[in-house]
Amino acid sequence: MTSETISRLFSPRSVAVIGASRDPRSVGHQIFHNLLAGGFQGPVYPVNRTARDVASVRAYPSVLDIPDPVDVAIIVVPAPAVLSAVDECGRKGVKGLVIITAGFRETGADGAAREARLADLLDKYGMRAIGPNCMGILNKNPDVRLNATFSPATNVKHGKTAFVSQSGALGMAILDQAADLGLGLSYFASLGNKTNVSTNDLLAVWADDPQVDLILLYLENFGNPRKFIQLARAITPNKPIIAVKSGRTAAGARAAGSHTGALAEGDAIIEALFEQCGVIRAQSIQELFEHARVFSRASAPRGRRVGIVTNSGGPAIMATDALLARDLQLAELTEETMKRLRAALLPEASVANPVDVIAGGGATDIRAAIEAVASDPNVDALIVIYTPPVFVDDVAVSRAILDAKRGDKPLLACVLGKDSGGSAFHLLTEGGLPTYVFPESAVRALAALVRHTEWHQRPTGHVLPISGARPDEASAILQRAQASGAEWLDPDDATRLIECYGVSVARSKRVTTPTEAAEAAASIGGPVVLKAIAPGLVHKSDAGGVDLKVVDAAESYRKMSAGLTERGYAMEGALVQARIPRGHEILVGMAGDPKFGPLLAFGLGGIFVEILKDVSFRLAPLTDEDAKRMVRSIRAWPLLEGARGNAAADVPAIEDALLRVSALVSAHPSIRELEINPLIVGEPGHGAVAADARVRIWPAGIMPRAAAVTRELATH
Repeated sequence: MTSETISRLFSPRSVAVIGASRDPRSVGHQIFHNLLAGGFQGPVYPVNRTARDVASVRAYPSVLDIPDPVDVAIIVVPAPAVLSAVDECGRKGVKGLVIITAGFRETGADGAAREARLADLLDKYGMRAIGPNCMGILNKNPDVRLNATFSPATNVKHGKTAFVSQSGALGMAILDQAADLGLGLSYFASLGNKTNVSTNDLLAVWADDPQVDLILLYLENFGNPRKFIQLARAITPNKPIIAVKSGRTAAGARAAGSHTGALAEGDAIIEALFEQCGVIRAQSIQELFEHARVFSRASAPRGRRVGIVTNSGGPAIMATDALLARDLQLAELTEETMKRLRAALLPEASVANPVDVIAGGGATDIRAAIEAVASDPNVDALIVIYTPPVFVDDVAVSRAILDAKRGDKPLLACVLGKDSGGSAFHLLTEGGLPTYVFPESAVRALAALVRHTEWHQRPTGHVLPISGARPDEASAILQRAQASGAEWLDPDDATRLIECYGVSVARSKRVTTPTEAAEAAASIGGPVVLKAIAPGLVHKSDAGGVDLKVVDAAESYRKMSAGLTERGYAMEGALVQARIPRGHEILVGMAGDPKFGPLLAFGLGGIFVEILKDVSFRLAPLTDEDAKRMVRSIRAWPLLEGARGNAAADVPAIEDALLRVSALVSAHPSIRELEINPLIVGEPGHGAVAADARVRIWPAGIMPRAAAVTRELATH
């Protein structure tokens, strides 16, 4: 019912506008006008309780008075009248609604109560509704021609790009920009409050819609992020998804009790989510449209090697800098290509990449340069930068660029100077080339296309079973802690918990007196370290709660206790732990989000992790390929490889630890935060040992919304 009803929302056989008005300044009038002016292929019924007709079309006082069936109703009445209108639509048998009216949960408690009653009515009648508080929907299919928006941008072209916006006002600007850039749309939807039609619902419908080749999203929040991941993973191999997610900074301070919790702010979660499901993230609406142009008009590149053809050296240098900054490569042209260029271009032209035909080069030169560079086997993609001189025919140059486009290598154009936005720009755009005003914009878009291509070429991996795991023992540890009302696991329990999933832990003993500390040190044998246990002591090193060079364990215990007392901590005991041989200090952690579920973190460990912030994130459960990419995505990865003569790390041991922690937190949703810092990693073949572990749990009875889906994903 969901897919069929939502499809009918965008392809109705008949539409009623409840609140259609004679006043040309009203929203109801604009929507009714757009439906008629857009050539909707079906009857449109104005509903107005007082007017006999609207725009020379007979009006009806109620949807119930319309003699024919109504597929979709657009509701534009004041908020207090919406529920009555919805009820009448339900009784009429209308199955699809677009509720433009604002005045619901976005306005406060009264509006939220009204929206709750709206949701009940929709459920009662089995209706699906876009909105409320939205600007409407669009279907540019020539067989439908539905413009149920109040946007004045009525010249949007038909194409195969579907666009979802949670913002109505932004939706207006989006349609204007799409029209200006010649970006053809198949569907547009402004979702508003998303009472019972969400972004995920539309993704599910558009996944198999032949009218959709590209999906653009403007998101303010997620309804069900785990469902989004499932849908996006299935869709993006065939149809790219480009998204802008607003709210990059944390909405409020987060009471984090670990380095991981402090680092795992909202934007880190979004980055991890998009990375794992292949969604291209744009940092702004401008960048969204930059990317959309190349994704809707260019083929996938075979690699990162880029050729540049220009008639001006400066912009080519800017493009080169932008390429290298985004890990693209300036292609090295073959001698055969350069020989071909020398024969075709002016003597003053530069035939090395970037190829500069100079300002005196006209349409013939530019075409010859493009054809030569595009045919070079070392070139995977091409950017043409054109600065129109006053003495060159822009139309001829534009036609030459379009005529030179051959084969399946992506070609992007950039038009600077006096013509930016003028004849050459529009001719190239109308000719199907992704065209930009500035070189950096073209490079950003091409880099996104390359990353997307590479993402879908790499293996996805598998969620592997964890050998030797003891989930029942882990559950018992967590249940005891919840029953006691503890927020943090006892240090002994924390280490036992991670040991249940096969994470190696340094040998240690808990002590409560100086004498016990001395006895424990003698029992362990060899060098030991001392770590304080005290309520509220989170970062032990900052407060003097760690002694890494214990000589006399009893004396160390006494000094540590006295120092912590001066700082306001009551030391309840300490861990005497075997000192681990030196190695790379790594952080492996998890911060649980009630909506998104467990977010895994990896980075260099130690006390400076929050300062360096060189950390990668992924949502659990991890596949084996996720773990590999997490380890290799931090800036410090060369250190783990053994850069500058330093010892390399046992990378497989790090990946194994990540997968074990992923399995642990996926199977036990009562874990709120977990951090192993540091995980001491030896040289290749020497494994990894946890030196410290902290585990925070949710109170008993609280089950994060994402927990069930996380566990389901972990078992499939």
